Amino acid sequence: MPEIAEIARAVHFLRLHFVGKVIKHAEATDDANVFGKVGTDGPEMAAGLIGKKIISAGTQGKYFWMEMSKPPHLVMHFGMTGWIHIKGERSAYTNYYKKMKPDELDKWPPKYWKFKIETEDGDEMAFTDPRRFGRVRAVDCPGKDIRKHSPLVENGPDPVVDLDVFTEDYLREKMKSRRVPIKALLLDQAVISGIGNWVADEVLYQAKLHPEQYCNDFSDAEIKQLYESIRYVCQTAVDKLGDSDQFPDDWLFNYRWGKGSKNAHSHTPNGDKLAFLTVGGRTSCYAPARQKKTGQIVSGVKEEPLESAEEKDSQKKASRTKVPKTKGKSEEPEANGSKVKTEKVEPRKRKIKTEEDEEVTCRPKKAKTQPSKKSITRSQYFEESKNPKGGTKTTEEAKADTSGRRRSGRLQSKAA
Repeated sequence: MPEIAEIARAVHFLRLHFVGKVIKHAEATDDANVFGKVGTDGPEMAAGLIGKKIISAGTQGKYFWMEMSKPPHLVMHFGMTGWIHIKGERSAYTNYYKKMKPDELDKWPPKYWKFKIETEDGDEMAFTDPRRFGRVRAVDCPGKDIRKHSPLVENGPDPVVDLDVFTEDYLREKMKSRRVPIKALLLDQAVISGIGNWVADEVLYQAKLHPEQYCNDFSDAEIKQLYESIRYVCQTAVDKLGDSDQFPDDWLFNYRWGKGSKNAHSHTPNGDKLAFLTVGGRTSCYAPARQKKTGQIVSGVKEEPLESAEEKDSQKKASRTKVPKTKGKSEEPEANGSKVKTEKVEPRKRKIKTEEDEEVTCRPKKAKTQPSKKSITRSQYFEESKNPKGGTKTTEEAKADTSGRRRSGRLQSKAA
């Protein structure tokens, strides 16, 4: 979602190309979300712009407006994916164009346009919004009173524009009077206008504060540090017109993206390990070693360390490595005569249960080797029976023995 810096960029280009010029042509779609949800009729609004002069353009947090020579004035919000495109000009930040297809870069009117205007000088502008969460209002009031009317009046001070209101004392009073996680307080547009998810994470990283610590549990020194971080991050981002390529190298912004991808960073250049916190569906990126809690934090925080592709690969390799189980050590001589300790692998033991449920350890029995039987013929048998080992038998005795064996075999088969 475009935040304070991106809105400042859009207003910069409106002032550069359109302030002081008269609208020759205007056209709008009949979008029930972008216009209808805030009580505006798109085509009717566009018709009322023709012939009017754009007096000024302003910003408050995530809202911006164009003051016309006569009411009503346009007050706009980009939502998740809205933007202002100017024909012949790359008005968006670098990452915006990386998501577009090549044939969409110079197409006019641009894809997903909701309203467009053309000045008498030939300058053309279009408001686009693919996801239709943006809003365009026609506010009927004197130009100098735009911020006194809804929706701007319900929003808090802008930390760049409203320095007379957004002071350290203002921030301290808001923090001490509430009991919510500090990041939730920063995201509350009624307290401070313009801070979104990445700006809040950057502010807390620079201030070295835990994002889920309760806002009324910080010291005065920590509140001072937080105020200075808000001013520094917001002012720097606005000065760079939201162009992340120009952000300082030590910003968390440069390393927080790509979660779950091969290009994800797990550390900042100074060695801070990064992690993500999730509470109630809200995700925060922070550095645990840098942003330590100094007070009570909200319960139910789920932390997920950010891992690079190299760290994930090393963990997979480590899990695949198997270490053999060895018991006992012995010494074996090496070629040079020295002895080296080696480990003997003993047979694996198995455990069984007896009837009394006693555990008994058993070793596997070795198979008994039986002598192989000698194969002989019938004639060899009778020849050996004539001269047996350990004594001699007569032919009659041998015959008696064989007949006895035959008879006994027949008797056994009958008995069976």
